[in-house]
Amino acid sequence: MNFAVGYKTLLGDTNTMDNLEKQLICPICLEMFTKPVVILPCQHNLCRKCANDVFQASNPLWQSRGSTTVSTGGRFRCPSCRHEVVLDRHGVYGLQRNLLVENIIDIYKQESSRPILTKSEQHLMCEEHEDEKINIYCLTCEVPTCSMCKVFGAHKDCEVAPLQNIYKRQKSELSDGIAVLVAGNDRIQAMITQLEDICKTIEDNARRQKQQLCEKFDSLYSILEEKKKELLLSITHEQEEKLSHVRSLIRQHGDHLEKSSKLVETSIQFMEEPQISVFLQSAKELIKKVTDSAKASSMERTEPGYEKMDHFVINTEDVGEMLRTIDFQTVYQIDDAEVEYEAEDVEFKEEELLQKSAEDYLIRVQALCAILLLGHFQ
Repeated sequence: MNFAVGYKTLLGDTNTMDNLEKQLICPICLEMFTKPVVILPCQHNLCRKCANDVFQASNPLWQSRGSTTVSTGGRFRCPSCRHEVVLDRHGVYGLQRNLLVENIIDIYKQESSRPILTKSEQHLMCEEHEDEKINIYCLTCEVPTCSMCKVFGAHKDCEVAPLQNIYKRQKSELSDGIAVLVAGNDRIQAMITQLEDICKTIEDNARRQKQQLCEKFDSLYSILEEKKKELLLSITHEQEEKLSHVRSLIRQHGDHLEKSSKLVETSIQFMEEPQISVFLQSAKELIKKVTDSAKASSMERTEPGYEKMDHFVINTEDVGEMLRTIDFQTVYQIDDAEVEYEAEDVEFKEEELLQKSAEDYLIRVQALCAILLLGHFQ
């Protein structure tokens, strides 16, 4: 059904009052601020009840004000600018009240009681019945319509309901969806922060393990350099795999957060639509988008201990002992997979030792190198 717009004449102060009302709307409940009103460090205002709801959603383990357990504070993000608000043990009760805004609300309510026509009194007119206002909602066709269309027109066999009832219901659904979406965005932001901390921990652990590995290899012969590089590559490979996975989660949650934030902004702007019929024409589709977006948020996490890298440990005590006890020994077998050797108490004559020392020493060093190159992380 097509509609033509017809407007009633407005008094001179209507625009001013409407603009003032927009400034007094809480971004959480989308209603006029309810006292007490608290001001955040970013200078945005919230109903204290709404601020507490957002705070509790972001800090589910935080003890309530009446609890006997001493709380350590918490944090949440401003729904208007996403600035992080850090609270002490008093929670939202430690935020300063904005008495100026509360006084303005009182003045606004006094002025609103005067007979001033507002934009809410503007009406869409039925195009088929030009003198009829759009005043009912067809439940069957899910469109606003007029009484004449119900009695004589295309909707005479349809089920209808008062326009105001459907308006309140769909506005409430959209408001609830926005609240769920905002709480979900805070959880996603907290997870992104946690994942960023995990990245830093992985990097710190990897750096520490590399340092330990270097300290052990620096005390060995230069022939260990090849094995050291191989083990370092093993740590680096797992570090890169883990960082790649965690960063992909950050990008995934970041993309979802960006889309959700844009949808929240669009929904909040749409909530300011003063024309009921115009609002109802698009509200159902927007509610579906908000609901689908809230359901689609996947909170994939890393496994506990995913950031640990302490399984990259080697034991060089035996190898060090071998290096300290290198002597002229008889090598019985040298194999690609296993080297066995044993020391025998053999007394060489000085002449025989001078003849064989160079050759025997080379054989023993080669055997030790084969043992070292078979080493691996525990």
